[in-house]
Amino acid sequence: MDREPPPAGRPVRRVLAVVAALLVTACVCVPSIRSFTPPPVGRDGRAVAADALPRLAFLRAELDSGAGERMQLLFPEGYAFLHALYGLSRVNTAVLDPGQRAASLEEARWALERLESPAGTAPFPAEAAPAYGVYHAGWSAWLRGRVVELAGGPAAAPEEAAALARDAAELDAAFTDALRSGTPYLTAYPGLAWPVDSVVGAAVLRLSDRVHGTSDHTATLDRWSDAVRDRLDPATGLIPHSVDPLTGAPLEGARGSSQALLLRFLAEVDPEWAAADYAVFLDRFGSTAAPLPGIREHPRGDDSPGDVDSGPLVFGLSASASTVALGDAVLFGDAAAAAALTGFAEATGTAVETGGQRRYLGGMLPVGDAFLVWSLTASGEHAAPGPVATDRLARWWRVPWFAGVAVVLAAAWWPAARAFRRRPRPSPAAPGPSSPGTPGSSPPGAATG
Repeated sequence: MDREPPPAGRPVRRVLAVVAALLVTACVCVPSIRSFTPPPVGRDGRAVAADALPRLAFLRAELDSGAGERMQLLFPEGYAFLHALYGLSRVNTAVLDPGQRAASLEEARWALERLESPAGTAPFPAEAAPAYGVYHAGWSAWLRGRVVELAGGPAAAPEEAAALARDAAELDAAFTDALRSGTPYLTAYPGLAWPVDSVVGAAVLRLSDRVHGTSDHTATLDRWSDAVRDRLDPATGLIPHSVDPLTGAPLEGARGSSQALLLRFLAEVDPEWAAADYAVFLDRFGSTAAPLPGIREHPRGDDSPGDVDSGPLVFGLSASASTVALGDAVLFGDAAAAAALTGFAEATGTAVETGGQRRYLGGMLPVGDAFLVWSLTASGEHAAPGPVATDRLARWWRVPWFAGVAVVLAAAWWPAARAFRRRPRPSPAAPGPSSPGTPGSSPPGAATG
């Protein structure tokens, strides 16, 4: 007996169901696999540098196409941040892999030149002390100091070393005047002071002494550190987010985005202080949401909204704070936190690598890519004391993640399984005793005998 042909349209439905299931599988399984991306802690420096190169290639292409100007439209330091982070990441990459030294030195100098160009200084107050405010003065001098280090020291880069010494002297004078007036904090804009910017400036003083083999700024740094310790956030014991520009008194307590950033530079000023604050920071700001091992913008228990510094908050977590905190974990040798933050960034960043360039979120926010590569190459900086093993971020954060993946996969493949299930053929109806036209029945109207 011949088989019945399948109902019209069933093969098409089967193909569509399988294609849909495969797409869902890829969407949930690729991020899950990427969540196991190894962190920079414990990896070979050359491997970390090699991983950074396609990220840096993307950033350079973006900078050439005007990404600095585009980021400037989003927030006041967009242009400066993008160029400074690109240059610093180039230096870190060359420290991790000396074979990259020549190319990285050229690129870092290019970034510094752009940072100090009219476009780089335009958003900042030229009449401030130091010139253009502590934010621009600190970041540009920090990049210059790293360039001098990479070049081989003052003897190998005498002009840049002399410029670094002048930068440090100007910052020292500004800090000295501020301390006399009653605050350890300099302004970035008229009447506005954020401690994170002054921590960068203080780190420049320490870096300059280290590069030149001097102790010219030690006394100023000691006075500055004492004044900062007298004005800590009373709720957390950490350096506050914003302060009164005249007295240095906290206006807003510690926050994740600024704390993650300043810890990178506090490690240069005072490594022991930075290590202690890093442990407190992870304890107060580390996420307790198991599938979300990130950094909160506000301490646990404070559900205040985000702003331009933190970006949008998801369950209180800040993407910018989490990205920068990855660099802290790398710098302080916190392997567990570095693993969690690296895995989470790779799982959620939807990274794509094509043409030798790696970008996240479709390359929509290059400054985010810049912060990430700066964090991943943090082991190329002056080492902080460590390792600092906090174990504050749950190691088992993937468990609820994978449970959700299992539910999604089951829901995706159930329609495909049903489409392939063989449906039973209906059995033919048994002929009735008087069914017309059936064998053995009398034709209509026939006489019965």
